[in-house]
Amino acid sequence: MVSKAGIVVLDSNLFVIDLRYHRHRHYRLNRTFLTRLPGLAPAATTLINLLEVCGILSFNLTAQQVWELYHYLPERYHVTVFPPPTLPVSLPGLPVERLLTLMARKLSFGDALVLATIEAWIPRAACFVSWDARHFRGKTPLPVMTPPEFLRAAGRAKHGR
Repeated sequence: MVSKAGIVVLDSNLFVIDLRYHRHRHYRLNRTFLTRLPGLAPAATTLINLLEVCGILSFNLTAQQVWELYHYLPERYHVTVFPPPTLPVSLPGLPVERLLTLMARKLSFGDALVLATIEAWIPRAACFVSWDARHFRGKTPLPVMTPPEFLRAAGRAKHGR
């Protein structure tokens, strides 16, 4: 069940689809999710996700646009970034043992880094939303949902079901 008071953590792919892939098969549903989410729950993402989005989109942006995206994305999507993306900032000091434990559960380094950052900086998150939910399920105690699953759960919660 999604708690209305709990923070919903968003994966990079939601932002990348919205910003770059308007013909993607999930684009419309992704856009609906991102539009409806601010009225449903507070949203967050990790610094790792923000940097990943900047890196993915950097191939089609000028250097100035990459910096603008870094500062503008949280405002555009009404998300809080953990740890905060104030400059200068260093990547979070996450124990290598934790990363290896997560990778031993068949997670890529990037996905393990995202989950470890959520655990360290957003320990009371309500859920993690990703189009790649299957990559994370069973590898974290945090509920993991796709955008449509989240919207269905939020609709049930709203109607008291």
